[in-house]
Amino acid sequence: MTLFRRILFSFLLLSIPIVIHAQGLINKRSSFYGFTGVSGANLRQFNEMLQDRGLSPLRNRYRSYGLGYQARINDFILGFELSQHQSKASELDDFEIRYRTSRALFNVGYSLTEEGRFQLIHYMSLGMGYLNFEMLPAETNENLNLFLLDPKEGFVLRENDIQKGTQYFGDFLTEIGFQLSYDFDLPGRKEAVQVLAKVGYSFSPFEGKWQMNGMAFDNTQAGAFVRVGAGISLPERNFFYRDATVGISLFRGIHFDEPDALNKELEKNGYLPLTGTPSNWGLRILGETDGWLYGVDVFNLAMDGPASNFQNHTLNSLRVYANGGMKFFQFKNFAIGAMGGLGYGNVRYTLSQNEKPDFPELFEQREFDGYLKNSGVMAKPEVLVEYGIPMTKRKFFDLVVSASAGYELAFPNYKLGEVPMAGFLSGPIVGLSIGIRP
Repeated sequence: MTLFRRILFSFLLLSIPIVIHAQGLINKRSSFYGFTGVSGANLRQFNEMLQDRGLSPLRNRYRSYGLGYQARINDFILGFELSQHQSKASELDDFEIRYRTSRALFNVGYSLTEEGRFQLIHYMSLGMGYLNFEMLPAETNENLNLFLLDPKEGFVLRENDIQKGTQYFGDFLTEIGFQLSYDFDLPGRKEAVQVLAKVGYSFSPFEGKWQMNGMAFDNTQAGAFVRVGAGISLPERNFFYRDATVGISLFRGIHFDEPDALNKELEKNGYLPLTGTPSNWGLRILGETDGWLYGVDVFNLAMDGPASNFQNHTLNSLRVYANGGMKFFQFKNFAIGAMGGLGYGNVRYTLSQNEKPDFPELFEQREFDGYLKNSGVMAKPEVLVEYGIPMTKRKFFDLVVSASAGYELAFPNYKLGEVPMAGFLSGPIVGLSIGIRP
């Protein structure tokens, strides 16, 4: 099943209770927020292997960062969260051992309080994830030619590898918890600032789904957590304004750039080039008040292919934009607007060996794969056209279909081993999106 079909099926499934539950007087609110937090995971099998060799176990704490969206209709809660979870590095000889995971979760819940400034919500999340576990040198090679001559620096293991594309997200994940939040009014504005806290437990319900090279890594996706965050909320008392809402959309971007500078170095060193243009799946959270637009975009660009008869390589870039703009034309459900975005971007290149042994032999040999990365600032102006289709007789929400065109600009400090990558990251982008807006 493709990523789009998975998400569309989940969206339709989770939308059914809205129609069933929301009766009588309709109270609505929508919000989006960012959060951070801490959790812990004991990688039991890996730590036992280290202990057998007289080595210290890995640090069991990891930190979380993410974005979330939430819509409330009466007491029913529907939301979505996209998050990354990064462990602390454990040092061994000249290597650093760490893991990171990404999760995309649909939230369903029920508010235990009436509509007002204070919210207490009990929720459950269902979704998918990605896992990266690596053992790489603390000091990386800054010269691409030297790196390509001897790329076997350590090893990188990936399950549901989104560095090949967001469509590789997979394997079932769940989360259960409580959310507390409070709204602070903004003088002269319809929005409110929302502060929130979450406590709960995340886990992978099926044992063995996160096994790589003969070792279980299920606990990287598990653990009790505490998270805090802040964002923008549109309370129920402001929903009588026609243009006061926050929506969420799945974004499919089309890029027209090729990594020519990198491919030149790859071919010079006897590797196959990366062909085609990068695929792009992303998430757009867009708020509107009196025609003013604001929100967040998260895009994941990916390219992959064979590097040689026994190696594969990927080129990946994550973009996160904070957007602002306005609608300058609207007629009924049709609108045209423009936005500008400023944010963070990175570029990551992995050259990996296709066949690697299982643990503990993998841990003893270690040198199989290489990894380069860099990050910097991105900017993006764009125009967008959208059409909202009211759903259900009660018009609980609109199905919003939109198209956009813009230009991404990477500041010139993007390099991979002294090879400039700003030309690859900069360029025109055309996007299509579909989502919901209360």
